[in-house]
Amino acid sequence: MITFATFGPKGTNHERVTNEYIRFHGIENARIELVPNFDVATKGLLNGDFDFVVQCAVHPETPETMGAHFNKMFAVDSFISRSKELAVLTRKDVENPKTIGLLSPATESYIDHDKWETLIPGVSLPIIFDNLLNGAYDSALVYLEYAEQFPDRVRVDEIIGSPDDVWIVYARERTSDGNLQAFKNAPIRRLLIEKGARFSAEREAL
Repeated sequence: MITFATFGPKGTNHERVTNEYIRFHGIENARIELVPNFDVATKGLLNGDFDFVVQCAVHPETPETMGAHFNKMFAVDSFISRSKELAVLTRKDVENPKTIGLLSPATESYIDHDKWETLIPGVSLPIIFDNLLNGAYDSALVYLEYAEQFPDRVRVDEIIGSPDDVWIVYARERTSDGNLQAFKNAPIRRLLIEKGARFSAEREAL
């Protein structure tokens, strides 16, 4: 069975996107191993416990993941996927929130920091939401779906939306031959052609 390691706990966007990636490639004999951090994922990949690791490019551990063992594990694929919708949720018993939990630094730029006195970093959105319910902070930047699951506990203060994130797949075997690894039939091909044609038309009109 092909094993993909990605960031847990259960319910993270990493788990959802990895499932989507497996379905996209039609891999039937695959399983996902959820890990507490990417150091565990990297060591498991190098030890042969995992076949692939899937990581969001904006995850705080991405630079270390890519650089720590650059000659032993390699980026073999990348793709774009939307996140679950994000929102700022606040406990209903809090009228004027002063603290907010968020995934730092990945999601800090999504909000106006001045609205809260204190920003408290967390390791994953499911854990951040659990901490919100337990009173660790007043608000949290987490998945919008939690508001639907706990309508009696939290309110929606702001809907952030769903960013288009870049995701990286790692393996022990290299797929690049040292040259640029890209695909001419990718969706950006159409965009490049359209912009090129528009530029040419504008230049001819001058």
